[in-house]
Amino acid sequence: MTLQHTSLEIRKADVDAELRFWALLGFDHVEAPAGLHGRATWVARDGTHIHLLHADEPTVMARGHVAILVEDYDATVARLRDAGFDFAPDDPFWGAERGFVRTPAGHRVEVMAGPPPP
Repeated sequence: MTLQHTSLEIRKADVDAELRFWALLGFDHVEAPAGLHGRATWVARDGTHIHLLHADEPTVMARGHVAILVEDYDATVARLRDAGFDFAPDDPFWGAERGFVRTPAGHRVEVMAGPPPP
């Protein structure tokens, strides 16, 4: 089994900023089905989607998060910081660097240099 997507709520006014953020992590904007136009914005990378659901009052978890495994951790962190995002390194797990950043809509994202062991 593979996780195909997760959904995060955002204000429609945050769509452009969210698209720029997710692009820094290697996600491309992809078309949502016609029935979702105006209600959701989708991004995808390597078959995994993040569905940004438009909401007037989005729910943003304080500690809950999505985790993204990146190929070049140092370059990704540099891109995030260069774009003005506050990246907070955390203790490495499994010998791999990791840290947290917030999307423009306030969602917490863990950026990981390596996955947990099988």
